[in-house]
Formats: sequence, C-alpha cells, structure tokens
Amino acid sequence: MASFFSSSYSLLSPRRLAQILLLGALTFPKVQSLPLAPNLLPRQSITALSTTQIAAFRPFSHYASTAYCQPSQTLTWSCGANCDANPTFEPTASGGDGSSVQFWYVGFDPTLQTVIVAHQGTDPSKIQSLLTDGDFFLDNLDSTLFPGVSSDIKVHNGFADEHAKTATSILAAVQTTMQKHSTNDITIVGHSLGAALALLEGVYLPLFIPGAKFTTIGYGMPRVGNAAFADYVDSHVTLTHVNNLQDLVPTLPGRFLGFTHANGEKHIQPDLSWLDCPGHDNTDSRCIVGDVSNIFEGDISNHDGPYDTVTMGC
Repeated sequence: MASFFSSSYSLLSPRRLAQILLLGALTFPKVQSLPLAPNLLPRQSITALSTTQIAAFRPFSHYASTAYCQPSQTLTWSCGANCDANPTFEPTASGGDGSSVQFWYVGFDPTLQTVIVAHQGTDPSKIQSLLTDGDFFLDNLDSTLFPGVSSDIKVHNGFADEHAKTATSILAAVQTTMQKHSTNDITIVGHSLGAALALLEGVYLPLFIPGAKFTTIGYGMPRVGNAAFADYVDSHVTLTHVNNLQDLVPTLPGRFLGFTHANGEKHIQPDLSWLDCPGHDNTDSRCIVGDVSNIFEGDISNHDGPYDTVTMGC
C-alpha cells in the first residue's frame, strides 16, 4: 500500500489516460449502461446555500487543512493560522508519518461541542496518479473492522488498506475524548485522500460507538465505493462532500469502473456561491459530474481550494 503514495508516481500523459478510459469502457459495459435516473433529481431541485450556511463550514475546513500538519504540531496545537482559526481546540492524540501512514489527529472543540477526527490528504499529482493508474480495484470491507456490513458493499482497496492502518488507534482516541468531555457528538473531516478516509471512518466508527451522533465532511473527495456502498452511506452516514470549481479528483475513479458518489454534494461555482446537488453523481452542469464530464475538462489546480476562505495545506 505504501507504493500508492510514493514519490515515484508521476502524472499520466493524456494518451495514457485516454487508454485507461477506453479500456474501462470496453471492459465494463454493463456498469456503464446502468441507468442513472433513480439517483438523479431534476435541475430545479438544485438550491443555493446562504452565506451563513457557507460560513458554518469554515471551522471544519480549517480542521481538514490542519490535518496536513505534523503530528507534533497538532498534538500541541501549534500549527499557525489553521490552528489559530480554532483556538479552543483540545487535542487528544495524533499520528502518522505523512508517507506510508497519512497524518491524523483527534480532539475536542468546546465551542462547537464536538469531537473532531481529521485525516490528511495527499499531493494533488499523487492522488490523480493513484486514481488513474488502474492499480486498484473494488473489494469487500474487512469483516473485523466492519462487522455485519453486506458483502454487496465494495470499496477502493487502497483506501480501505490505508484506513485499516489507523482505525483502532483513532477509535480508542475518540472513545477517550468522548469520555473526557462527556459528549456523544463526533465530526469527521478530511480533504482529498483524507476525505475518502473520513468517509470510511464515518462508516466504521458508528459500528463500535452506537448511539453517538456522527457527521462527515469531506473536501475534494474521490469516489470511494460502489452503488451499494453509496446507498449504505445515504442510510447510515450524515455526509457532506464539497467540490471546488472543476476539480478533477471528485470525478475519479470513473463511474464506468463501478464507483458511485453518495448523496451530499456541495459544488462551489465560479462566482463563489455554493450549490446543493442532490443525488448520486448529479449530471447537471452546475454539479461536479456535469461540469467535468470527462477527465480532460478537469483542473487539478482547483483541488486545494479555496473552500470559502480556506486553501488546504499546513
């Protein structure tokens, strides 16, 4: 799994990307031909968020950005502007090396009255290579980490492997924080690869902490699993995934490979307004799938934001 995130990845040429897309279209015709209508709502159902609603995401955007900082900084909450944006935060634990194991941290925000769980993302060029080089597949979730989850549910094997490295440590840190601060409210955040890990965390943690209230907020989130996974997320996870302009990453891995986004998309427009795009992979041109209809229309420079006022990175 470490090789997924190694510096040896380079951006694929347009010709190679086209070959991959063509191969997928030829190899997975049944997936490609599946009707999308049941999960898509009409254009008029797309609504704009108010300035107050947009501003409410800002603390969580900073928390996701802070996940790029070294564990020594998040554990002492001394990371500069990102930490200063949430000055009352009380860290519990942090870890990862930023290479073979993504950075993560857990703590409590007494202002928002919630436990925060945050996962680091990765360099845009690396996540693009990871999601387009074909060195991944849909696989079942680990039955030990995800007991009782249907075998119909499948996720990106690389994301699942990465999540497994820190799952039990984060679970223990969340339980400690909940007990210390007498709370049952948990918010899980992340950007890019970190958003994918946050979504898996949002499925995993409730299986071991029943009765708690969980919210998952991801930025620039790639597709994580198949349609059955997306349906499970819709039923069990309170999810928002925020996409900026023509960011390429949320359109990957391709739908022709069997991947599907769950509900909860918010799409940032060129005028900086945010639109609520209901349904799985809404193809309206104001939503990410319609705006970036193929890989060549995407812009990887949009991946880090800004999300409202926050650009991702420590």
